[in-house]
Amino acid sequence: MKFSGKCPACGEQLRLARLTCPGCKAEFPTDEPLSPYEQLTEEQARFLREFLVCAGSMKDVQKRMGISYPTARKRLNELLLALGLFDEDEMDERKEVENKEEVTMGIFKNTNPNSMKASDIIREKLYENGGRATIYSVTAKPYIIRAANDGRTFLCNELPVPASQTYTYDVFDVIVELLLSQDGTARKGNGRNYPLGEGDCTLDTVVGAIGKNYFGATEGKYVFDPVFVLASVLDWAGIAHNERGYLRLTAEYLTKVQR
Repeated sequence: MKFSGKCPACGEQLRLARLTCPGCKAEFPTDEPLSPYEQLTEEQARFLREFLVCAGSMKDVQKRMGISYPTARKRLNELLLALGLFDEDEMDERKEVENKEEVTMGIFKNTNPNSMKASDIIREKLYENGGRATIYSVTAKPYIIRAANDGRTFLCNELPVPASQTYTYDVFDVIVELLLSQDGTARKGNGRNYPLGEGDCTLDTVVGAIGKNYFGATEGKYVFDPVFVLASVLDWAGIAHNERGYLRLTAEYLTKVQR
């Protein structure tokens, strides 16, 4: 019998009271809450399985489940709420962001799905997800990224953006070029406490490379530090592992670019 996590008699939250060993039949008393995963409805559990099988590709989820993108997005939001990954206020904010700008999917028509450039891979993956995606930081904090309608830039509310500038997909090529020049691994660095070229913001760090090679900043100047979001995007796209203090290209991506 599939329980919803609540007592069918009185509606109180169910808790684990006893564990049983199927081998020796020993029983152990306990008092633990049910995991959120054990409280999913059948529909939510199925959506989660399909989402994992499809490696997060909303396009593939839609195809396998025979549902539209708005339906898939709605079910994902419901799943995030059920698992406690968002609270009601955060979900309202997420929906507001999602509804603020409808992405014109035609902007992706020139994407090269066979390209090994990080910019093209991320752009294509956004296309597969309907122009929006939820990514997660190294501490599991969720961020929403979405494609802008100019076809060149992407948006994220948490990204620090210099005045009169935007983030194009090319910023990911700058990061990958740095990683390739350092055997696939680089320190993320710190642009909040050090000027460009000093301390933890040297040119061999991710934040330093972005400041110098993407924004064109001069050494000695303070730069914006967008690494916490950009590293999460690269991890989501399967290009690099987002680790504490470091960014490291995946073995799969390295194999492809070195052929």
